[in-house]
Amino acid sequence: MKKFLVLCMMLVLAAGVLAGCGNDAAKKDEGGKIVVGLDDNFPPMGFKDENNEIVGFDIDLAKEAAKRLGREVEFKAIDWSSKEAELQSGRVDVLWNGLDITEKRKENMLFSEPYMDNRQIIFVVKGNPAGIKDEATLAGKTVGTQSGSTTEEYLDKNAAFKASLKEAKMYPDFINAFMDLENGRIDAVVGDEIVGRYYISKHPDKLEAVDVAVGPISTFGIAFKKDNQKLRDEVQKVIDEMVKDGTASKVSEKWFAADIIKK
Repeated sequence: MKKFLVLCMMLVLAAGVLAGCGNDAAKKDEGGKIVVGLDDNFPPMGFKDENNEIVGFDIDLAKEAAKRLGREVEFKAIDWSSKEAELQSGRVDVLWNGLDITEKRKENMLFSEPYMDNRQIIFVVKGNPAGIKDEATLAGKTVGTQSGSTTEEYLDKNAAFKASLKEAKMYPDFINAFMDLENGRIDAVVGDEIVGRYYISKHPDKLEAVDVAVGPISTFGIAFKKDNQKLRDEVQKVIDEMVKDGTASKVSEKWFAADIIKK
C-alpha cells in the first residue's frame, strides 16, 4: 500500500512539473522575451559602442518591433559561423544581423520578407570630379575594394571588367580604401552599400555614393527556426507597419544618411 501511495505521489509531481514546463513554453510563445542572435562586430548593423552597449541599424529595428509586439528583446552575441546551430537549438529565437537570404539557407531556416538590398555600389570624392556614373565609366580608373570581399569575387569572375580598369587595388578593410579615396590615391571604391553609406554618413563633406549597383544584388532578411511560423508572422506584421508608417526609413536615415529600406 505504501509503495502504491509513493508511486501516486511521484506521478502527481511529475505531471505538475510537465504542466509547468508547458505553461512556460506557451508563455514564451505568446509574449515572452525574444532573443536575437547577432555578430556584435558588424557596424552599422550591430556592434558595441564606446560604452560597450550593442547598437546599430538592425538593433534599432528589432527594438521597435519588440516594442510594438509588447515583448522584451535580448541581444545575444554568438559565433556567427555557428548561427544555424544557435537557431536550431533554441538558444536564440531569431537571427537579425544583415543576413543574406539564400536558397541554401532557406532549406534550414524560415525567413521574413527582404527588408533591404545588399548591393555593391560605387563611392567617389564629393562632387565626383572623375565623372563616374556606372560600371562602364570605371574603365581606365584606379578602383579600390576590400580583399576577400564580394566585389573582389566579382572582379575575379569578370576578367573583361577587371582588365578595363587601370588598377584594381585591394585593401585589408574598407576604412583604408576610403582613406585613400579621400586623399586622391584612387579614383573610386566599390563595396558594400551598407558599409560605405555608414562611412560617408560620418564624412558627408568628403565622399558621396553613385547610386548604381555593380554586380549581382542580394537581399537581407530576418531568420527564424523552420517551424516557428507564428513568430515569423508576428514580426513580419510589425515590420510591414514600420515600413508603411516611415519608421524604418527614419532608422535608415539615422545610420546611412539615406533611405535604403526595401519597399
